[in-house]
Amino acid sequence: MTKIDTKLHEECAVFGVSLTTEEAAGITYNGLLTLQHRGQEGAGIAVVNDGKIWCHKDIGLVSEVFSGKELGQFPGGKIAVGHTRYGTTGNNKKENVGPFITEYLTGRIATAHNGNVTNALEIRRKLKSYGLNFNATSDSEVVSSLIAYCITKEGGTMQGVVKAASFLKGAFSLIIASGENKLIAMRDPNGYRPLCIGKNDIGYAVASESCALEASGFEFVRDVLPGEVIIAEDGNLTSHGVHPGDTQENAGLCIFEYVYFARPDSIVDGLSVYESRYNMGAILAEEYPVSADAVCGVPDSGLDAASGYSAKSGIPLVSGFVKNRYIGRSFIYPTQTERDSAVRLKLNPLSANIRGKRIVLVDDSIVRGTTSEKIVKSLKNAGAKEVHMRVSSPPFRHTCHYGTDIDNEENLIANKMNLDEICRKIGADSLGYIRIEGLKEACTKCKLSFCTACFTGNGETERAKKDVLE
Repeated sequence: MTKIDTKLHEECAVFGVSLTTEEAAGITYNGLLTLQHRGQEGAGIAVVNDGKIWCHKDIGLVSEVFSGKELGQFPGGKIAVGHTRYGTTGNNKKENVGPFITEYLTGRIATAHNGNVTNALEIRRKLKSYGLNFNATSDSEVVSSLIAYCITKEGGTMQGVVKAASFLKGAFSLIIASGENKLIAMRDPNGYRPLCIGKNDIGYAVASESCALEASGFEFVRDVLPGEVIIAEDGNLTSHGVHPGDTQENAGLCIFEYVYFARPDSIVDGLSVYESRYNMGAILAEEYPVSADAVCGVPDSGLDAASGYSAKSGIPLVSGFVKNRYIGRSFIYPTQTERDSAVRLKLNPLSANIRGKRIVLVDDSIVRGTTSEKIVKSLKNAGAKEVHMRVSSPPFRHTCHYGTDIDNEENLIANKMNLDEICRKIGADSLGYIRIEGLKEACTKCKLSFCTACFTGNGETERAKKDVLE
């Protein structure tokens, strides 16, 4: 059977709290609900209580994994970490859902990980040679085991986390709960994936996005800096590694966080996600103007860029589609006819705004091309005279090694066709992708530089790492 999944995905969301009251499980649940867009395959929460770690995780949405019964079974705890998963490594099974609980000689930790560690297999083989066992196929389990191993070797939690990080290659935003009642968070030296800190009267929270902090009652403090380790314990927060104001020459936030991954109400590394997408649309209107009667965005990811295109071009913005918000996760259907029907069920044209008009259709990306083809066809079937496709990211041509599920360049339509061929394939009357320079211009307020390797093939320079555990 084939899964109807037409967007790019990246691996997971993380959330953690260190509180002065025993409300950790419920607040972490609220945080995960807000971060559901980053992963719908599984969810888990681990709570620290009296030196022990209690964990519940399973396949499904946050609300499916945690009913009132599951939340009520957690003991009172001041420290918790949570995880929502979309897997880019490892199969979709309960064992691959975080957080991962790892026990070692003097304690235990729960680790939630967002990203993709590119040398996980080598580390796994080395750790297995030392007698460590693995129950999952996820790189996140490897990260947790490595941290536990290094804590034992280094004789301290903080020292062990820093040592473990020296071996990791790739993308890793980590939140770790220790049985010592410490909450530790770390972001890789390149800053590929976001991570931020919040504070309120009862403690601190760390999350993949600021929207989760606000929804859970925390005031955004700042982003975790690339290469920084923070520790929250007993109402105090300490920072280790890089410090505010340092030059982050190797920083490389995935620019697709602004294009699609992050929620529009989040602020990532100093830039409003909504503002960046609005800017993308405005720049698209400058780069690819067209005579048209209406602009509409593909829900939900194209709506903000469509607003920017409309404002810059002066072409009225209309609602072009009605989205079925009660379907939930992606469909699984065995035949092509059923798969086509599934797409129509999720997104249906609003013919009253479409019929007889020349439409500018704005979306965040074209990956394989099949969905764009169906959407353009649906608009023309609804009576659109013309459909002019505008895309707020450059053409995807390269695989990603840092947590986005572009695993095979043969699946990318931009690798097989030129612009005119793609335009004909999807049935549009014209097609325009934002230039990489335009995309960067739309995101100029971001405090970091960007990884744009999926567009250009040129990844950011990664800091040297040790290849062998010592």
